[in-house]
Amino acid sequence: MTIQQEGTRPMTTLFTNARLIDPERGTDTIGALLVEGGEIKDILPHAPDDPEMFRARNILDCEGKCLAPGIVDIGVKVSEPGERHKESFGTAGFAAAAGGVTTMVTRPDTTPAIDSPEVLEFVARRANADSPVRVLPMAALTKGREGREMVEIGFLRDAGAVAFTDCDAVVTNTKVFARCLTYARSLGALVIAHPQDPGLSDGACVTSGKFASLKGLPAVSPMAERMALDRDLALVEMTGAKYHADQITSARALPRLERAKANGLDVTAGVSIHHLTLNETDVGDYRTFFKVKPPLRSEDDRMAVVEAVASGLIDVISSMHTPQDEESKRLPFEEAASGAVALETLLPAAMRLFHAGHLDLPTLWRALSLNPAKRLGLAQGRLAAGAPADLVLFDPDAPFVLDRFKLRSKSKNTPFDGARMEGKVLSTWVGGERVFGA
Repeated sequence: MTIQQEGTRPMTTLFTNARLIDPERGTDTIGALLVEGGEIKDILPHAPDDPEMFRARNILDCEGKCLAPGIVDIGVKVSEPGERHKESFGTAGFAAAAGGVTTMVTRPDTTPAIDSPEVLEFVARRANADSPVRVLPMAALTKGREGREMVEIGFLRDAGAVAFTDCDAVVTNTKVFARCLTYARSLGALVIAHPQDPGLSDGACVTSGKFASLKGLPAVSPMAERMALDRDLALVEMTGAKYHADQITSARALPRLERAKANGLDVTAGVSIHHLTLNETDVGDYRTFFKVKPPLRSEDDRMAVVEAVASGLIDVISSMHTPQDEESKRLPFEEAASGAVALETLLPAAMRLFHAGHLDLPTLWRALSLNPAKRLGLAQGRLAAGAPADLVLFDPDAPFVLDRFKLRSKSKNTPFDGARMEGKVLSTWVGGERVFGA
């Protein structure tokens, strides 16, 4: 990768010899891309014979590496306020930039919960001051994420909340949840839910089956996901609200999701990269870095969900980045905290699906970038004239062994520690400004 600079010319960058990954057109082609003033100005079908004709101040030879829209990651936990020792906006932002994530959509499961305009404004100020990538905060759906009283959705939306969710604190009171959906519908607000029946899931740490029985661990059936999704979609049908299921991880839930979409409900669904690339047996001998929520599923479930992403039934792939400190993970499996960091491992883990032949790069970027941006009404996620120049340059074939202590996140709880991986981020740009790489 080489750069030629002409300091007296306008702030324009020409990317040449790039393998352009366009999720909107579904193409993977060699070409060139022109950026001016923080936006994509033009896409060229081939490298220009004379790059100087574009009067670009920077000419960057991508040397055949992949250039794609920056990842839009829905569901990132940044532990501010309340648990800054686990993750801050600064460390999360630099981890995101190193992972090709240009927009973090952050969760409200903080201490205190982001359930008022004042807390939201504090979060926004910290994010803008410390993070090199874009940060869009979500707000809680109920006060304190306690499932009893609806937040002031209108005021929070005016303050900048892009969606409303109680995260894994499922609203069990159906009347309260219906009221929230109805009010969100009147404002055009997006509600994000975690489809897991809390009664069945209480105390469980693995998925039920032979593996759970052999390990003697408390388990939950995948039916808990299907049951919760059934309830949520019935209420969406009743209220007409915009709804996104944060994680669909089991084959049992897919037919219900497919029917909802076929019936015209305003419904989308996501899945974490861990549920796409790992299964229940990876827990092995009680390895707590593999304890996530919902628990890892069977291989049959994993493959069903991969196929659902390929077909477009599942819309979004996210990191579900959940930092935990060493003390909360160095416990017996049942007692250990759930969650894994994934901002830096999202892209190389996704390359496992590409190298296995399950998903091509445009399909992957449809789920990583285009679809989440569309769901939130953002201009990002596209290689098109006028779109923000939020870009990632990566080598999908570069091999490496992951060392968790080299991650930029404060917390190091990744299940991929010591794993052989392929796919390295070379550079990341936000609004045309390089935030990672040389």
